[in-house]
Amino acid sequence: MIWQTSRFQIDLSRPRVMGIVNVTPDSFSDGGKYFTEGSGFASVFAHCDKLLKDGADLLDIGGESTRPGAPPVPLDEELARVLPVVRHAARLGVPLSIDTYKPEVMQAVLDLGADVINDIWALRKPGAAEVVARHPSCGVCLMHMHREPQTMQVAPMEGDVVPQVLAFLEAAAAGLQAAGVDKSRIVLDVGVGFGKTVAQNFALLAHQREFLAPGYPLLAAWSRKSSLAAVTATSLASVAQLDVADRMVPSVAAALLAVDRGARIVRVHDVKETVQALKVWMAAS
Repeated sequence: MIWQTSRFQIDLSRPRVMGIVNVTPDSFSDGGKYFTEGSGFASVFAHCDKLLKDGADLLDIGGESTRPGAPPVPLDEELARVLPVVRHAARLGVPLSIDTYKPEVMQAVLDLGADVINDIWALRKPGAAEVVARHPSCGVCLMHMHREPQTMQVAPMEGDVVPQVLAFLEAAAAGLQAAGVDKSRIVLDVGVGFGKTVAQNFALLAHQREFLAPGYPLLAAWSRKSSLAAVTATSLASVAQLDVADRMVPSVAAALLAVDRGARIVRVHDVKETVQALKVWMAAS
């Protein structure tokens, strides 16, 4: 299976690791660790380089936190955060994914050589699908999100999420194909943590193989999500106290489970550890 992107045809015959680059001061996991407003980009550039040294196959660059309750970032601010990093990373020789839902950002990063648009809104914002459709070959990841970041965990989904999420993703992908985007450019993401309960998130993992039926590659994004803390913490009181860095082992376990159940890309913070675990998995496959 090949994922067609702007500059690369990504061979998905083996699982690929996408390293997360948050150019944000407020992301739930590493907000402010590599970037704060006015601090420059040296730490972010070094982080990109380290992720590749650790074995990342792709980089996913984002300039707006989408954690539950996060406020939206103005367009000019997101551009100011993301574009310098894209310019740096475009010289590194690996596929670049940009985590954005704004069509103006999509167009700007594609003009700089970005390879993939990774959109939590699945191109539902006005003008977003048109940007991707106009581009001759960029890849796209369509994610399911219930409601929006400000409200998604206030009132999560109800009922059996598997058929609901599957129907949404199939419709989104079909609509994009109808707009002229080849199927080879499309990847799907079930949206772990985006408007789902802990039980619903794990139901999506338990039934993940059902999402293979439409024939699109799957991207799994479990890294450091709060649902992992909810099932590994020793008590309910300790869930909120569990540092996100302590979620590395559960994150790697979830990535392996996702790959074993058909995911072709895993989006992770802990690249080195995930790459090592996948090598063990591949040796036994």
